[in-house]
Amino acid sequence: MTISLSDTGKRFNRDWIFRHFTYNFDHGQSYAITGPNGSGKSTLLQVLSSSLAISEGKITFKNAASSDTINDEKVFKQIALAAPYLEVIEEMTFSEFMQFHIAFKPLLPGLTIPQIAEIIGLQKAVNKQIRYYSSGMKQRVKLAQCIFSDTSTVLLDEPCTNLDADGIALYHSLIQNYCTNRLVVVSSNDKVEYDFCRNTVSILDYK
Repeated sequence: MTISLSDTGKRFNRDWIFRHFTYNFDHGQSYAITGPNGSGKSTLLQVLSSSLAISEGKITFKNAASSDTINDEKVFKQIALAAPYLEVIEEMTFSEFMQFHIAFKPLLPGLTIPQIAEIIGLQKAVNKQIRYYSSGMKQRVKLAQCIFSDTSTVLLDEPCTNLDADGIALYHSLIQNYCTNRLVVVSSNDKVEYDFCRNTVSILDYK
């Protein structure tokens, strides 16, 4: 999928978060959205996910293969998002949570839930309620439900939140092994989270 913004802006009340944003996020490319804390990176990422309406301008979602515009009600099927403000269902086990998620978005072909649990190092906790997971384990769950979804677009907001060195290494492995030939956008001010991105967009350029 390709996401195109034309003179796009977003404001809350009278405060503009960004304005006059014209840019193409192209299929198969990786992008970092950078800027200080509170500068609007997460807001922009939510706009790209179609979960937040814009205040001015235009945003278009197109199929990369056919260039056909994707209907608004079908955009969510093409996008997976992981972010600190998105919570997992802690009363569920990992297996139950992933089964619930599959009802909305299928997994990448050839993968099963037990395989995913092993890949992210949670095979021994697969039947434990997520409420008993550490913060780092919960972040691995968030990355799993995002990256292993069969979507053309992967949006990641501060993806290494609560991860230790092993978790960060896992994150980079997931990007390398499962995110090629997809549109990947990372919102972060920490280079370890986006050092693989080929393109960088500073939110401060659109204030």
